[in-house]
Parts: sequence; C-alpha cells; structure tokens
Amino acid sequence: MPTLYKVTFLNAGKIYELYARKIASGTLWGFTEISELVFDLHDGVVVDPTEERLRDEFGTTRVLHLPMQSIVRIEEVERKGQSAIRDAATGEKVVTPFPFPAKPR
Repeated sequence: MPTLYKVTFLNAGKIYELYARKIASGTLWGFTEISELVFDLHDGVVVDPTEERLRDEFGTTRVLHLPMQSIVRIEEVERKGQSAIRDAATGEKVVTPFPFPAKPR
C-alpha cells in the first residue's frame, strides 16, 4: 500500500488540509514539495463542495511548493479522510454554499 500523507498548511487566512502521496525537501531553499495530490472521485450525485473546490484549485498541480513556515503539520495516515478548508481564526470549516437559483424579479 503506497504511503499517504495529510498535509495541513496556512494560505490566505485559511487552513487547508490536503492528502498527497509524496513529500520532499524542496529544491527551492525553504520550501517543501508536495506532489501526487489525492482527491475523492465521486461518480454519484452527492458531491462534497469543499473537495470539489480543492480539486478545482489544485487538480492540475504537479508539485505544490509550500514555504516551510506555512506548514502546520504533515501526518502519515492509513487512509484518506475528508479534505477541508478552515478559517484560521476560528477553526470552523469554510463551506462553499450550493448556488441557489436567482429570485425572479
């Protein structure tokens, strides 16, 4: 079974929690390289909006170069949990609401 890491890092006032297969000291001094990001693949109707938002933002990323001071924690885990975006001040999940149709005028 390949190694899986949970990477928690701070970005723009939010705490991101992503899963990746590879972590390495960066070739750029002071950066950590995060690669082979792992996202849930949903074929059904139920879609996690946070996972979808993270996939939209990082889905085509080959290697994520994070400054060492932005990384909160890197954990080696047994299995993937739910990816998340949290508010850095409160720790509450930042939920992207499902878009509702506009009210007719």
